[in-house]
Amino acid sequence: MIVPRLYQRITHGIRVTVRPVYAPEHSDTAARQEVFVYSIRIENLGDRTVQLLTRHWYIHDCDAGDSEVEGEGVVGEQPVLAPGDTHEYQSYCVLRGREGHMVGTYHFKRTDGTEFDADIPRFPLSADES
Repeated sequence: MIVPRLYQRITHGIRVTVRPVYAPEHSDTAARQEVFVYSIRIENLGDRTVQLLTRHWYIHDCDAGDSEVEGEGVVGEQPVLAPGDTHEYQSYCVLRGREGHMVGTYHFKRTDGTEFDADIPRFPLSADES
């Protein structure tokens, strides 16, 4: 059994942990559709309440090249995290190739109105590591 790797980054008191896995049961290699599921855990290690407003992803597909995805919140939510709170969600990415990587940022707003970006660590996507 392969244990998925964890990728972690702390920025401005926000810890983002990612666990990517290849999903062969949802992939179709002949059609060049490789599906990767990733679980994200966002933790507020700081001393102020924050709200996640937007996300910005950079996606590299070894066959199809680079793309970007921007949008409000994560999976339809803009969670508010008090100090010590966590928010977890799962999403997915479809690549044409069997390898790639993702990296990005979440944009947050503190209760005092200041805003900042928290890094999402770069993590590899590999169908061959399943």
